[in-house]
Amino acid sequence: MSRTSQRSAFRLLAGMILPVYRSLTVPHWRGQENFPAEGGFVAVANHLTEIDPITVAYPLYKAGIMPRFLAKESLFRVPVMGTIITRIGQVPVYRGTSRAKDSLRAARAELDSGGAIIVYPEGTITRDPGMWPMRGRTGAARLALEASVPVVPMAHWGDQEVLYRDPEGHRTFSAWPRKTVDGIIGEPLTPEDLVPGGLQRPGHPSAEELAHATEVVMAAVSHLLGQLRGETPPEQLFDPRAPRTGEAGTVGNAGGSVAP
Repeated sequence: MSRTSQRSAFRLLAGMILPVYRSLTVPHWRGQENFPAEGGFVAVANHLTEIDPITVAYPLYKAGIMPRFLAKESLFRVPVMGTIITRIGQVPVYRGTSRAKDSLRAARAELDSGGAIIVYPEGTITRDPGMWPMRGRTGAARLALEASVPVVPMAHWGDQEVLYRDPEGHRTFSAWPRKTVDGIIGEPLTPEDLVPGGLQRPGHPSAEELAHATEVVMAAVSHLLGQLRGETPPEQLFDPRAPRTGEAGTVGNAGGSVAP
C-alpha cells in the first residue's frame, strides 16, 4: 500500500468519526510542512489517552496521507472494528508471541511503498504523574533504521481534558465545552540524526544503536510537548519498568489542567 491507498475507505470512516471528534475538540496543529513530501516515514507521538489515535491521525489525513498505526492484535478480533481496521490497512502487533516479527515486516512493507506508519514509542498511555512522555521502546527506531527512513516527531496536548485516566486507572469524561487540542509536528529526524556516523552494519542496528536512537526520538517528542505546555520537560523520562522511587514530572497549568 502507498501513503494514499484506501483513500475511499478512509474518507468513509472519517465521515463517521470526525464529526463526533470535532464536537468534542477544537484541534490546532502546526508544522504540517514537516511531513516528507514523498517516501515512507515513521511518525511518533506522545500518548495521553484513548482518543489520541484520532488526534494524531487528523493532521496526516488532512495532509492527504492515509494514517496507519501499529495496533494491538486483539483489536483485529473485535467484531466490526476488526474488519474496518483491516480494510484500511492498519498493522497488527503480536507482542510476546512467535509472530512478533510479522508486525515489523508488515510495517516495513508499508514504508518501502512510501507510506507512513504511526507508532507510540511508549507502548501505552503515559503513567508519568505529570503526563510527560515515558521512556520509549525501540520499535520505532528499529523500523526507521532498518528501512532507512526518517522519523517525524509529533506532540499534542489537550486530549486529557476530554478523557482522562489517572495513575490508578480511573477515567473521567468531559464532553462540554469543546476542548482545545494543540499539536505540533517537528522536523524529520534522519537515520544519521538517530545514530550519528551511521550504523556499524547498515540495515542491522545493534542494541546500543537502537537504545541511543530511541533516546533521541523521545527527547524530540518531549521537547515539542514542552513547547506546547510552556514548560521544561524532565531531564530523566519516567521509566514504568523501573522500581518507583518518586514521581517524575509535574503537572503544569499550560494547556489546561490534566485532572477535572
